Amino acid sequence: MEGTIVRRVIPSDNSCLFNAVGYVMDHDKHKAPQLRQVIAAMVASDPTQYSEAFLGKPNEEYCAWILNPEKWGGAIELAMLADYYGREIAAYDIQTTRCDLYGQGKNYHERVMLIYDGIHYDALAISFYNGAPEEFDQTIFTVQKDRTIGPIERLALNLAMEQQRKRSYTDTANFSLRCGVCQIGVVGQKGAMKHAQATGHVNFQEFR
Repeated sequence: MEGTIVRRVIPSDNSCLFNAVGYVMDHDKHKAPQLRQVIAAMVASDPTQYSEAFLGKPNEEYCAWILNPEKWGGAIELAMLADYYGREIAAYDIQTTRCDLYGQGKNYHERVMLIYDGIHYDALAISFYNGAPEEFDQTIFTVQKDRTIGPIERLALNLAMEQQRKRSYTDTANFSLRCGVCQIGVVGQKGAMKHAQATGHVNFQEFR
């Protein structure tokens, strides 16, 4: 296999997960509205599978929530998008260098890769030469008999480890956030959630 692994940056607009998936699946960084609709339709069509226990909120409430462009996606949405596309989605976590694989065990024959810094998802691709245009990126890889995608996995892990060494991640338990509405500082996801529940404010920015 020729080429190098590259991190394709997705805009930070609360829809990075969906746009990163759109890029690796369809070479389209603007698929968030469509993929939110896809997930809402999947959830609404099967309230038994997508129960409150699974979603963390009632089925109908979740559907309205996921269609809101301000809301972030996570593991539940990645699992659903893997099923929608019929491909595995590997998400590399920079802080832990762990790889979470969605769609595993379903005998899908292809895999795409994302990288996650604690609050943001970017896309991973193979670029065939240095500075090659994004339209030449390879983002879909064949899953082999041993259920790996061969040497590309090592390249992805190496990239995650290099980003970890550079501390290119956000420690979501301890990072500092400021409320964009009232400018109050909070610590970590728990602090942000507590403030949001108390005030209804959901616009937070990280600050160091």
